[in-house]
Amino acid sequence: MFNFQLSSNKPQINYDELYDFIALGLGPAGLNAGLYAHRKGLKTLIVGHRVGGQLLNTADIDNYLGFSNIPAQKLIDEFRNHIENSKVPMLTDVLVTNIEKSADIFIITLNNGKTLQSKTVLYALGGSPRKLKVPGEDKLAGKGVAYCATCDGPFFQDKDVIIAGGGNSAIDATKDLARIAKSVTIIEKFTISADKTSVEQVAKLPNVTMFEETDVTEIIGDKYIEGIRVFDRKANKERIINTEGLFVEIGSIPNTALLKDLVELNKWGEVIVNNKQETSLKGLYAAGDVTNNWIRQVIVAAADGAKAALEANNYITKK
Repeated sequence: MFNFQLSSNKPQINYDELYDFIALGLGPAGLNAGLYAHRKGLKTLIVGHRVGGQLLNTADIDNYLGFSNIPAQKLIDEFRNHIENSKVPMLTDVLVTNIEKSADIFIITLNNGKTLQSKTVLYALGGSPRKLKVPGEDKLAGKGVAYCATCDGPFFQDKDVIIAGGGNSAIDATKDLARIAKSVTIIEKFTISADKTSVEQVAKLPNVTMFEETDVTEIIGDKYIEGIRVFDRKANKERIINTEGLFVEIGSIPNTALLKDLVELNKWGEVIVNNKQETSLKGLYAAGDVTNNWIRQVIVAAADGAKAALEANNYITKK
């Protein structure tokens, strides 16, 4: 007997189907992969919890070709409409709890108790930005608190901004923001650990100030960020720094726990992929923020998703 899911997402989901390609993840990588695989004629399914992925953590996008300064939610809606209008099967509001491979078939277990089977899989379940975990952070996320200087930096032209972090990503963000912001203040909990040459370059910029051994203890603001409360351990003193923007650049956590016994990961827990988005396990691809691709951009994730789908099609065709 066929096991269908009755859902507002059309077409219906058949859990008994052996799919050619399943994209895990509802961000740009997973959605675009599903679109490309479907257009290749593969039996395709896109699976995930919430449509949007990391776009859900961003307020506006102004660097996605064809859309000028578009609210992130509107871009997500455009992505969803494209998928639905193309009749690509999509299963939402579920979480993946296990992935295994048996006799060349991937078996995916979901939190609804059901399983899916596929010849190939794209793993694009994204990552989560590391947070400061201080009062006010969640409330003001997207309201002056951001996690991607490349994505959101242009919205802070001629404004005073703060960067929390002292690694390479924080220093790179400082270089970018210093070109457009009125001032950039780096707050590092310990000592700045970025490459010495990069730190020296940033230290020479006239609108950059650096504070080490300083903790961010609270983000202040009502409808929008107004400042941060910090504790300077060197001076043993607390103070408030006014700001119009805070960029948290302390790394990200890839959602790769399900893959730790399946594929090769690097020391940061990211999936190691080649230029075809292939992992160390045949038939399993990865794209987006779970991979060792250091460029975290919407358009790059979407492109890598498309690449994975095309490579999966070649893999199936040659078998």
